[in-house]
Parts: sequence; structure tokens; C-alpha cells
Amino acid sequence: MVLSVLKFGFVKNKKMLLQPKKTKYKKSRKGRLPKLDYRSNTLEFGIFGLKALESGSISARQIEAARQAINRKIKRSGRVWVRIFPDLPITSKPIEVRMGKVKGAVSHWVSRVGGGAILFEIDGIPKKLAISALYTGAAKLPIKTLIIT
Repeated sequence: MVLSVLKFGFVKNKKMLLQPKKTKYKKSRKGRLPKLDYRSNTLEFGIFGLKALESGSISARQIEAARQAINRKIKRSGRVWVRIFPDLPITSKPIEVRMGKVKGAVSHWVSRVGGGAILFEIDGIPKKLAISALYTGAAKLPIKTLIIT
């Protein structure tokens, strides 16, 4: 697996990971995580969904890994919706660089997720397969989740 570094993020096999195409500012402050999410807490598109039980930040790589795991499990027969998008740049300084000077370069993108937010939705497959696929996708995420119908 060859990774070539760009100005923002990585290119994996000539395919960009989830990240914004254009931003007003290159870097931003992390801010605070929402404790609960009151807006995106109901199913909108699918019949089955994966709901976050706690707040946290999910990176673009983790979202993509969960999406790929779900798609492999359902053998691309149904439809999958990803309800979160990584829009927060996280910076890091290179190794062995002294403190101070300037903020580091953008290393990856994350999505802030509040408790109760719907992360993924599935439709068009049997209930048993959908629950199995969402369970597999939940294993790739760093927060506690719940499968809802």
C-alpha cells in the first residue's frame, strides 16, 4: 500500500479519503464536543441505523473503514447512507520539533459526533443481514453505538 502525502490528507490508491473540497480557513480550533445531538437523532433515509451513544470525534479513516465493512457484509445489495462528514482539520507538529513557533500542518480530518446522532443508515436488505452489517461497522468506530430500527 503506497501513501503519497498531499497538502491536506492522504491519497490511497489515487482515491481521496473523506475531507472537504474547499475550506474558508486552512486550520481551525478543535472546540468542544456536543454532549447530545438533538437534530440528527432520527432515521431519515433507511430502515436500520447505527446510533452513537456517547460523544466523540471520529476520523475520516474510521468512517471509511466502517462504510467499507458494511458494504462488504451486505455484498453491495442494499443502500448505505453515511450521515456524518469529517469537516474539522486536526493538526500535528513533526517529531522532534520544539514547542512554540507555529501551529502544525493538517494531519487528518475528524467529525464531531454528539450522543444520539445517527451515523449510518441502511435500506433494501433483510433485517438479520442489516443488523449483522451494522454490528461489523460498529466494531470499526471508537465510540459506543446502538443499532436502531
